[in-house]
Amino acid sequence: MVEEAKEMTAQNFEEEFEEELGNPDMNEFEAQADSVPMDEHMDGPVMPRMDEEDSSDGKLTYPGSEEQKEEKEEDKEETKSVKPKSADEGLKCPECDSTDFNEDKDKAELICAKCGLVLDENRIDDSPEWRAFNAEQREKKSRAGAPLTYTKHDMGVSTDIGKGSGELYKVSGKKRAQYYRMRKWHNRLTKSKDRNLGFALSELNRLISHLNLPKSVHEEVARLYEKAVDKGLVRGRAMESVIAALLYIVSRKQGTPRTLDEIHDASGIDKREIGRTYRYVARELGLRILPAKPQDHIPRFAGKLQLSGEVQARARKIIQQAREKNLLSGKGPTGIAAAALYIAAVLEGAKRTQREVADIVGVTEVTIRNRYKELVENLGLEEEIDEKKD
Repeated sequence: MVEEAKEMTAQNFEEEFEEELGNPDMNEFEAQADSVPMDEHMDGPVMPRMDEEDSSDGKLTYPGSEEQKEEKEEDKEETKSVKPKSADEGLKCPECDSTDFNEDKDKAELICAKCGLVLDENRIDDSPEWRAFNAEQREKKSRAGAPLTYTKHDMGVSTDIGKGSGELYKVSGKKRAQYYRMRKWHNRLTKSKDRNLGFALSELNRLISHLNLPKSVHEEVARLYEKAVDKGLVRGRAMESVIAALLYIVSRKQGTPRTLDEIHDASGIDKREIGRTYRYVARELGLRILPAKPQDHIPRFAGKLQLSGEVQARARKIIQQAREKNLLSGKGPTGIAAAALYIAAVLEGAKRTQREVADIVGVTEVTIRNRYKELVENLGLEEEIDEKKD
């Protein structure tokens, strides 16, 4: 009975299969199946499916088809998370188009300041892991030191054993002999160049402070002095004279000139020695220095004479008019600056005597009178000055 049932089932299946083969719709299905793309993980063709949205059109879509790929790409674009590196890269909030963001470092989030949307919640925290509650703790815990600088012989990065004789008493009695020996050998092993730079840069510090020069001049003079040491230009010359000559060069080059008299008073080096070293160093280092401009001296001299900004502006205008008429060639810049300040003070009602101006600028009264006459006559200021004097 079982065998007969099996035979009847097989016969029925064959009859149904033959009927399906004779059905024209079945042939169309087979032809369509032949064009279906193969799946990578399956041996046979992938059966088509009908999307619910497209069921009304009766359109079949297949996994891996171009239309489905486009849909997936659109979905990815819609759900793509924005992870900006910083809020300064032209980023806009997708909700309100705002470019104002707040960064919460505690939660590692980037938040739109206008609508509150969280744009990124996995930001990298680049702050230190330690905490400090005052400036002293912050300085002790910081692992980064001061920036490199030419104003120190070791560029500010070398180490030193001890900071004076007072450090010796902080060491235990058993270790004092070892500490003293290590410090002595550390000083002995210092190179001659470092010793030279140490003494010279300390002198440079004193001159910069005395002449009230900016930090940019300090850095440039220290750099040029080290370059002069490497080239052997300091050998046979006093390091003070080289420092003074470089100060004279760099201060003029950066628009904050100092006269030879001022540098002589600050350094104690003779003016002839400074001039001789100046010419030698400028020639060997290839430094081309233009003559100082009279207007560069105006702010400093006006400050010492306690003159107002209006007087300084008028003095600059007088110097500019004199340059346009070629009255400055062959004249000392300090004498021109002194005469322009004297004229401007008279015109602005803040008169200073020629003696006062001469003492501050460092020129004689005769020089001021000569430059005064030249400027007044050529610029046509006689009538205006006479009115102010009356």
